[in-house]
Amino acid sequence: MARARALDEEERKKAIKAHALDQLFDGDWTAAAGQFLLHWYGHSSHPKRLLVLTPDRIVLAAPPKRVSVRQAERMVVVAEIPASEARVEDPLLGIHRSDRLRIVFSDGSWLTVITDEERSEIHKHLMRRLRTVS
Repeated sequence: MARARALDEEERKKAIKAHALDQLFDGDWTAAAGQFLLHWYGHSSHPKRLLVLTPDRIVLAAPPKRVSVRQAERMVVVAEIPASEARVEDPLLGIHRSDRLRIVFSDGSWLTVITDEERSEIHKHLMRRLRTVS
């Protein structure tokens, strides 16, 4: 049993690398993903972020730029991306459990988002959506 888990973990790590989910973004600072990252991190250097999907947009929030004691939980919206400009995907959906998602912009650039847990609510939403489409 432990050996099977170790093999599965090794395969998961290989899949993460194969899909470039071990990289923050596609590396092109002039593309939509690179510009978005510059904008996003310009609002707050705090590492905690919140990603919310709505039917027509991706909403990202972060703590205020200057975070003092007890303010880390206070989030402000720093970006709203229309569904026509980007989508959230789970490249490992149905293959491996993962704590990684990808935001893919309409120009083909992308960035990786690491969630607090494997199979986050967004992962589950993407799985349900895939089942209804299939």
